[in-house]
Formats: sequence, structure tokens, C-alpha cells
Amino acid sequence: MATKMRLSALVLGLLLTCSIARAADPLPIVGKVALQPLAAHVKQLSEALDYLGNPLPEQIQTNLGIALAEPDPTKQVQLIQEVLDPLCLMGVTINPESRVKVAMGPAAPELLENGWRQFLVKVQNDAGVTAELKASSPQGAEIYSNRLAPGTITKEMIPDRWLELQMFNGRPVNKTLSGLELEYRIIQLYSRDTGKRQATISFNVGQGTQDVGFRSEVSILFKCVPSTPVTFNILDEDGKPSTAALTIRDKQGRVYPSQAKRLAPDFFFHPQVYRHDGEKVTLPAGDFTMEISRGPEYVISSRKIAVGVDPQTVKINLQRWVDPAKAGWWSGDHHIHAAGCQHYTNPTEGVHAVDMIRQIQGEDLKVGSNLTWGPCFDYQKQFFTGKDDKVSQYPYILRYDIEVSGFGSHNSGHLVLLRLKEGNYPGGESDTHWPTLGLNTLKWAKKQGAVCGPAHSGSGLDVRTTELPNYIIPPYNNIGANEFIVDITHMVEGPDGKPVPAIDFTSTVDTNYFSELNMWYHSLNVGFRVRASGETDFPCITGERVGLGRSYVKLGQKLDYDLWCEGIREGKCYVSDGRSHLIDFKVNNLNVGENGSEIKLTSPSKISATAKVAALLPEKPTPNTPDRRGFGSWNLAKARIGDTRNVKIELIVNGKPVANQEITADGNTRDITFDNIQIDRSSWVAMRILPSSHTNPVFVVVADKPIRASKKSAQWCLDGVDQCWKSKERTYRQDEKADAKAAYDHAREVYGKIVAESDVE
Repeated sequence: MATKMRLSALVLGLLLTCSIARAADPLPIVGKVALQPLAAHVKQLSEALDYLGNPLPEQIQTNLGIALAEPDPTKQVQLIQEVLDPLCLMGVTINPESRVKVAMGPAAPELLENGWRQFLVKVQNDAGVTAELKASSPQGAEIYSNRLAPGTITKEMIPDRWLELQMFNGRPVNKTLSGLELEYRIIQLYSRDTGKRQATISFNVGQGTQDVGFRSEVSILFKCVPSTPVTFNILDEDGKPSTAALTIRDKQGRVYPSQAKRLAPDFFFHPQVYRHDGEKVTLPAGDFTMEISRGPEYVISSRKIAVGVDPQTVKINLQRWVDPAKAGWWSGDHHIHAAGCQHYTNPTEGVHAVDMIRQIQGEDLKVGSNLTWGPCFDYQKQFFTGKDDKVSQYPYILRYDIEVSGFGSHNSGHLVLLRLKEGNYPGGESDTHWPTLGLNTLKWAKKQGAVCGPAHSGSGLDVRTTELPNYIIPPYNNIGANEFIVDITHMVEGPDGKPVPAIDFTSTVDTNYFSELNMWYHSLNVGFRVRASGETDFPCITGERVGLGRSYVKLGQKLDYDLWCEGIREGKCYVSDGRSHLIDFKVNNLNVGENGSEIKLTSPSKISATAKVAALLPEKPTPNTPDRRGFGSWNLAKARIGDTRNVKIELIVNGKPVANQEITADGNTRDITFDNIQIDRSSWVAMRILPSSHTNPVFVVVADKPIRASKKSAQWCLDGVDQCWKSKERTYRQDEKADAKAAYDHAREVYGKIVAESDVE
């Protein structure tokens, strides 16, 4: 009975999806197929379509679920095909002799002017071929592919070449066929024109595999739907022209402009596009849903737009819920990239400053440090000037600096070098000659007045606990704050010849916060005054958007990049995912970052701590929201207390909470006070909403004694030096081994002394 009900639901679902199909002979059902790999392939196919911004329609997903629940394997294989075949524009058969023939599929051959559409291609692989399935067309533009950007074909070129096509062979699907008897591939088609257009499309799996008698090709008459220009009138809440992030989807959930073949300034790896006031997109006639945002300080809104055949203008009024800049706290992300990781790994494909500034403006990120790194070093270094890039439009500043990543000392931990005056280590023009000992790189950078710290600090420091602080020695086996444990013990020569700390900050917000904060807390507990800064590592750790990790630096009413970096060095900032804010943190009326963030007490006594606090969460939790950045990621939603809208603010002394209060995360700013906090010995004090925001510390010095908060922290650091050496010794060049050994021995000596001076476990 249950099986009959499932089948009835499936039949009904298929009838509901007939609108996407046209009258055509059904593709033949492939019988003997191994079920387990087919089911796995279907999952990968669905993920690939999601990635392309063209998800399977909801009814199709429901039908697939019914099909995959069918207990009879033979029926299950058949039902999967009955669900997916209506989405196939063509069916390809590879016979036992590897000859390829193609037939029309039932999907409606409808394309979009100046846009991309994705279709499925059903592949019956009787030969078990594992070569790449290739598609071509005389009407295609592949002959121009080395000279023209996709989407730039004009009618002045060969008139018959109106089509672009390519098979999608990116992850999560493989480039080549799997050899399974049945699989589905994705073909992407772009139309230059509108109206009816004919194209011949052929397939092969290598030279000489086409079937005889033209059976390897099929002629298709396409209906190319015209697109309509939609102009956006985007105004900030003060009525001035602005920039916004727009995510536009049709009723099937397909993203526009298509992610499949975007060109800068639109990036293909995230669904949103950024548009300034007066700019436009082209959309086909129909109904669309548009999500509108401008970074975490703005209210996210959604609206429906109906597009007809006539050009139209859509007015957008942005609304803030918080504005730290009005109080002199300027947001910035010290770690973004214009090339690499999720896009443009070929150096010549890296985007230029004019494209990155659009991302920054569209997320209302006041400062973007665009870091040149390994794979794209030789290309991107041309943009380094040691000054604000000329595309900067106050109050939005873009500056090129360096991440030591993919070269030099990167194996012992990537380094972020901000406020550089020179962009290349002396002795060469490329990245091959840089030091392999991070301390040697830091000596060069600090001599020119740079502000320095490790990138993605938690990498290599993960341990199996959520305790903060904890005393498990991490493996030091990755690219985060690894050599950091050594480098913070060193003073190096500054620009005026006077000694300065080799490390100024540790990066937070883009890796596991347990690992990030544990290292930072221990370094503060033994007396090092390292500050925290927020970063995203866009688009490497995430391609979602810039500014997911931020530093809010107190500068007053005027923004300046050099002073913003200096504010990080001085700890005149708090870090945040932008959804909660700890503004004007004070201890005994001393503002964080002023007077070295230091208060002196003659004897043990009580202190008070204050801040202006704001946070914003939806009124109700969103069920089953995936954590796209993984366990331990910074996200205000994780701070929600049960099903309430409340979050907890904690006062931290020497890494441990000593008091807390709850507030409602409704977007309102509240004055928070913690009174009568006993301080018995020299300590550091901070405030946090975990895991969303964290202030830098104020140092409370009692009787002029150094901070020695924990002997266990000191021993943890000492043991960490030995573990880091064990892990990283092999990464140092032979000509730097003596420097490395001396640097580690110095760190051991420093921590050994601190252990001896510490009397509190």
C-alpha cells in the first residue's frame, strides 16, 4: 500500500512538472544500472546545479526523494530516470564500440538573450567509457574563446555564430565520465539573440568516436526569449545614492544573472551581484524574488518584482539597524584577495581593483586590505603602491598589501603584512627568495613600520575540546598561528631603530574560535600584549562575501588607512561578524586603546567595565540552517539562548568569564555595566558575545607587576614551542636553520622564565 502511495505521488509530481517539458518521444529507460553509484551521482548532480544557481525545482526534488525511497532497486533506477529525463535537452548513447549518437530530449529548448541556461544531458554508456564528454556546434563561438570573454559575441561577427555552449565539468562532478551505465551531465547554453534560432549540437568522447550517418549530432530549433533591462535606483537611508548586494531568483530558484559564466565585476562563486545606483541587469519576462542587503549593519529585505517586455526601474531604499562609524568605529577586513582559491587561480585572470572596490562598497566595509599572495604574486604585485588605491572613494578605502602565503615562510604560518611601504622582500623580483623563517620576514616588515600578524590563526591549532582556555597541546601542523608562539617572544628593530614587538595582532573570525581564542588567551595570560583583528580570507576560506570577519577601529570622525592599521596595533578596536557590537568598551572609564590600554592599581581592588552593546537576530530561530563555515565558526545565531531572542554578554578576566548579562538581540543599542569586579593581581579584562564579537583587552596592572595570570598557560606556551619545532623544523631552509634554532631557543628561555615567575596555576 505504501509503495502504491509513493508511486501515485510520483505520477502526480511528474504531471506537475510537464510545464517544463515539451511534446517529444521519451528517452529510453536504461535498465541494468548499479544503484548505489547512481544514487551518489544524482546527489552530486543536484549539488552541481545548486552551485550553478540553477537548483532542481522543488517538485523535482520531492519526486527524487520518493524515487530514492523505493525499496525495489530495479524500480528505483527506473523512477530516477522518470524524474530527471524531462529535464534533458538531449540524450547521448555510447555503444559498446564507443560510437556516440545523440537524440532530442523532452526539455523545452528555450534560451535567454544575453544569458545562460543549463540543461541535463542523459548519457547511456554501454562501453563504460571514462573519457570527457565534449559538445560542439557550428553555431557556437569556441573559435573565439582565446580572444574574447564569454558573453561578448556581437552580431558584427559571423552572423550564424549566435550560440555559446560548454559542458559543466567542475566540482562536485568529475571532468570525465564515470564509466557507469547511466549518468546525467550538465550542458550550459548562451544565446546572443532573441527569436527563433537553429543550432546543430554534436557530442564525442574523443577523436573518431562520432557515430556514422550524422547520428552524433542533433538539430534543435530554439526559442530565445528576450531580456528586459531593469535599472536600480538605490538610495541609502540618508537619501544618497548607494550600492547594494542583490540576489535575484526566478520561481524555480534559478539565480540571475546566471552564475555559470559571469565576468567581473560579477563573481560566479556567490549568488549576489553588486549594483550602484543607476546600474542595471537584464532579466527575462516573469516574476522574480530579490533579496537586498548591504552588509551586516543593514536590514536584509526581500521583495518581488514582475518583469515585462518594457524597460523598468526598481527603487530600493536601504535601512540600517546600526552605524558604528557615526560613533567613530570604522569597519575593515584586513584579509581579502583579488585572485586565487575559489576564483581566478590563473594569475592573468585575477580581478582588478575596480572590481574589488565594488565588493567593499556593496558590503559597506570601510577598509579592504587586498592581499597579494603566492599563485598570483607576480601579476598582482603591479597594483602595490604603498598608498590607497586610486579606485578608493571615501569613506571606502582599498589598499594592496601582502599575505606570505604560497611562498617563503608560509609553511610555518601565513603572515599578514599591513601598511607596507615596499611590497617585495629585497633580493629578487618574484616570490622565490623570501625567508622561510617567519621571524626574518617580520624583521623586514617591522623595519618599514608594518603592522603584522598571523592569518587564519586557528589553522593547525585544533584540539578535541570546546573548553576556553584549554591546556591541550595542539599539533601546530598547518598555516595559522603556529610560529606565532615563537615570534611573540621577540623584539625586532622598528623604523626608528628602536625595538618593537615582532607580532602586533592575531587574526580572528574566519577559523575555529576555540582555537583562535585559546592561543590568544594564553599569550595574554603570560604577559604579551598581542591584539585581535577580524578577517574573512575572502574568497579562500569563504567566497560568500567580504567582511564576514571585521575589525571596528576607533578613529573619531576621519578614516585613514595607516591610522586604521595603527588602531589595530594599539588594540583600539573590537572584532565582530558584524551582527553584534561592543562599542566604547571601558574599564574604570579608560577607553580600550588609550594609554596603551593600561590601568595601574596600587593594590588589589574592584573595577567596573562598560560598553554600548547592540545585536540583531531574527525574532525566531531559523530551523535547520546549515553552518556553511563549519563547527566553531563565528556566527551570532550560535549565541542565541534557546528559542529566545536573547544573547549573553560576558566579562572576561584572564580568559575566563567572571560576570554576564543577557540582552535582547533586537537591534537596539544598550548601555551595559559590570560593577564590583575584584582584581587581585595584574590581569587583562575584555568583553565578548561568543561567538560573534570580542573586544580587545584592557590591562590592569597591580603594584607594577607583570601579568602572570597562569603557570599552566606559561607551561602550555613552553610546550607549544617544542611541538611547533617538531612540526616545522623541516620547513626552514638550510641557510636559515641556525636563525630558526636561535629563535626557538630564545622563546624557550622566555617562557621558562615566565613559568618560574608564575605562582598561580
